[in-house]
Amino acid sequence: MVTFLPTRPGRLADVPSFDRAIGGAESNVACGLAAAGHAVRWVSRVGTDGFGDHLVETIRGYGVEVASVGRDPVRPTGVYFRTAGDRAGADHEVAYYRAGSAASAMSTATVDRAALRAGRILHLSGITAALSPGCRELLWELTEPGPDRPLVSFDVNHRSRLWPTAEGPRVLLELARRADLVFVGEDEAEEAWGMTGGAVAIREALPEPQVLVVKGGGTGAAAFASGPGQRGGADSRGVFVPAPTVDVAAATGAGDAFAAGFLSATLRGLPLPDRLRHGHLWAAAALTVPGDLAAPPSRDHADRLAALDDRAWGTLRLGPGWTRTEATPEEVPTP
Repeated sequence: MVTFLPTRPGRLADVPSFDRAIGGAESNVACGLAAAGHAVRWVSRVGTDGFGDHLVETIRGYGVEVASVGRDPVRPTGVYFRTAGDRAGADHEVAYYRAGSAASAMSTATVDRAALRAGRILHLSGITAALSPGCRELLWELTEPGPDRPLVSFDVNHRSRLWPTAEGPRVLLELARRADLVFVGEDEAEEAWGMTGGAVAIREALPEPQVLVVKGGGTGAAAFASGPGQRGGADSRGVFVPAPTVDVAAATGAGDAFAAGFLSATLRGLPLPDRLRHGHLWAAAALTVPGDLAAPPSRDHADRLAALDDRAWGTLRLGPGWTRTEATPEEVPTP
């Protein structure tokens, strides 16, 4: 979607103007991975309007292949407006205008499924499942086990206001159980599924994915993995990595950045703790800018920080601009 960011804090009713940007869970992940040097294809649908042109041109500018993005001659490109505050805050407002959008018309008949299956990893989002019955049918097919299926990554991304009925939590749980790698926040697992008791309890309730990542916000994230090539039968011996201290500009987009960082490290074959640290670092890049998208740290920069010992990692503080240089005052571990 095209995102409109307020030029000043306040209620949507009071903000006089907005800056245009891009947003969308899957495209955010795609742009982050491409900016880090990975070969990435984005498959979606946008309208044959100026906003659609803007999305395709901007995402292509990040190095993402967009040849499989369909253009809908009838339906418009989705847009949304949000306030400047943190999404978790009581005063945060989001106004979605995506009902009847081009993306909501995605289905098994309108999307290039061969292109979706051609990569090493296929990343999907629960937000897409909320858009229409056709979108849900498409995700159900893409998560169907089969010999030509890539590793399926699924970010739950529970957004209750997007679901027209109460079936959302059930659909998201079924899709998560069919995926190979799942990202879910402790808060959304409780909100959607009533799962409490922390990361271990969530893993016990969701043993099917080969890798499950449970995000705890500013405290850190845990990852659980079953044996190579196995699904289910997972134990509770997960890996927890605390998040570094971050001077936050805006929280929107941090979850997508975390997923991109984790997936980048997965593609590189890094061990599970390093994947979590890269997820945290990429999330920190997004947290320190006002928009949904941020350039990730360079690979060498991220690798150096991910290699810090536990004491140094635990005292790391990241502030605005930390990704632009190899060592900034904000990045130096605090005493």
